[in-house]
Parts: sequence; structure tokens; C-alpha cells
Amino acid sequence: MHLVCPVCGATNRVADERLSQHPVCGKCGADLMAIEPVPISEQVLVKFIEKTELPVLIDFWADWCGPCRAMAPQFAEAARNAPDIRFIKVDSDAAPMASQRYGIRSIPTLLLMYQGREIGRQSGVMHASQIVAWVRSILPKK
Repeated sequence: MHLVCPVCGATNRVADERLSQHPVCGKCGADLMAIEPVPISEQVLVKFIEKTELPVLIDFWADWCGPCRAMAPQFAEAARNAPDIRFIKVDSDAAPMASQRYGIRSIPTLLLMYQGREIGRQSGVMHASQIVAWVRSILPKK
């Protein structure tokens, strides 16, 4: 399984059976399977989406946005409840090119990416259970 480090962007190969053992990046030592949402830079985002073999759920948000602040703890709880999905946060003010690239028109907006492509999009505040149920309803069944 390939996992891209959300900090340095290095691609790491991790055996499937080691995913639950908190693997770390071979280059910088960052946690590759964090159970909380991880902020990601605009520079690492595209590689993270394209090379990470697990589903990636992106929260486009901004610090000044009240609904974004209200959803942040729900997004964090959803990450704890779905450890097989990579939860990342993109600050739309700090990453304007990413917001433009993915057509973000309002925040908060969640994008579900799988195998390098968008398979779902949802705008507005959601509770943790709704986030997890929405993601599970879209992901291909194994």
C-alpha cells in the first residue's frame, strides 16, 4: 500500500497488515495513519490525492468561517471513527490555487477522493455520524 506523507510529500510503501500499527514516514517521521485530521499544504495536496491508495476526505475550510469552526470537531470525530480513510484539512485562504483547482465555491466543503479522482462532494456542516455514513455510502464495496 502506498501512503503519501502529509508533511513532506514522500511516498511510503506500507504493508497492509501494518496500517493499524501507526506507521511513520521514512523521510520525516510523521504519522502516516493519524486518527485526526491533518492539515496539508497546497504543495503536497495533489501528490497526496494521486498517490495515496486509501480514500482521502478533504475538508476545505477557513479560520474566519463560523460553520467551518462548528464542523471542525465533527470532522475530527469522524476521523477517529473511520481510521481506514485519510482525513485532511485544506485552509482555502492559504491554498487559493487548490480551491480553484477543485472548484470550491463555498466552505466548508468536503471532497471524497479515491484512486486519484473525486467521487463525492458535500457542502455545509455535517455531524460526525453523517460524514462517516456519507463516505461509506459512496465508497466502492470491498
